[in-house]
Amino acid sequence: MTALRRLGTSLAAPALAVVVALVITTLVILLIGQNPLTALQVLVDFGDSPSQQTQAIVVILNRAVPLFLAGLAVSVAFRMGLFNIGVEGQYRMATVTAAGVGAAVVLPGPLHVLLIMVVAMAVGALWAGIVAVLKVTRGVSEVISSIMLNFIALGTASFLLTGPLRGSPEGAGIITTERLPASGQFPALNGVFDVFGLAQPRGQLFGFLLVAVVVGIVVSVLLKRTRFGFDLRATGLSPSAATASGIDARRMVIKTMLISGAIAGLIGLPDLLGRTYSFGTEFTAGLGFLGIAVALLGRNSPLGIAFAALLFAFLDRAAVPLQFADIPASVVTIIQGTIVLSVVIANEVSRQVTKRRAGRQSGQATPPAADATGPAGTRIDARQEAGA
Repeated sequence: MTALRRLGTSLAAPALAVVVALVITTLVILLIGQNPLTALQVLVDFGDSPSQQTQAIVVILNRAVPLFLAGLAVSVAFRMGLFNIGVEGQYRMATVTAAGVGAAVVLPGPLHVLLIMVVAMAVGALWAGIVAVLKVTRGVSEVISSIMLNFIALGTASFLLTGPLRGSPEGAGIITTERLPASGQFPALNGVFDVFGLAQPRGQLFGFLLVAVVVGIVVSVLLKRTRFGFDLRATGLSPSAATASGIDARRMVIKTMLISGAIAGLIGLPDLLGRTYSFGTEFTAGLGFLGIAVALLGRNSPLGIAFAALLFAFLDRAAVPLQFADIPASVVTIIQGTIVLSVVIANEVSRQVTKRRAGRQSGQATPPAADATGPAGTRIDARQEAGA
């Protein structure tokens, strides 16, 4: 019963956030003179033919993979009490560097893909490590330093794209790096549709989905089943108490940010290895900031983050169909923004309720002062103690 109560408490905040977001969005749609039922119909319409329906599933899964990785990167830092806003810059730097390295070398297929992944993780960890070093050596807030590094990363990535790593010819409308060779491309998972007897979609299901699942499992085990995960959570709850118990809080900050940055380095790879095969001026942006929302909605749990990523991907897919129904695509942004705001408020309410409940239980468990015993075993009356 206790486990069910904990599960209900953890699910209450996200569920309440989604409900509140839907109510507010309904009011917004009514205010602009549109029918909310039409918007709902567009959201759940996956198409008429089997191929359209499987294509809608592919679009959702492909969008959810980088969002899931972004949420994981943010959540690892959250567990430590760190606010890694620099995920946006970390994955940009990692992707443009990995694209340049991947296009410059020739290796057998698995090794080529592995090299691209290692480079991306290393660059992401290095960029996040700057934030960690500034924090533990100079006391610079990770919020300020990561925001500033985002701007530096965007400028540096633009310089690399238009300079040393440029692969598109002069005068091209879209500037990109050199295209990855076939050995550096991740195979698609479209064969899974044949296994389940489903129609083949028009697009390719990212094979990087398998990597994302493995990363999620590794992060879950690392945080919940290892000494490092215990030290990380303990340091996040109380750095001073963790230091008193023998944990090096400064070193934990660096380790945590390196892991967060390494995961952030993978965010751009699903698109790079499975769809575009190059980094360009039209490469997907904003995934780092969406990762913050996904992590909040998923309550920093890998499983919760997976469901949150699927929800955000489901909403993103409906942006274009909504425009065909004369409903602004910004409705999707309103829903996502309202969910984030609602989940923050709901989490705080849930925390206060849990705190009060724990306070009542501890108060009931505390024996009355009249039953206390002194050092010699004699009973002490509370009134005598107060009079003294």
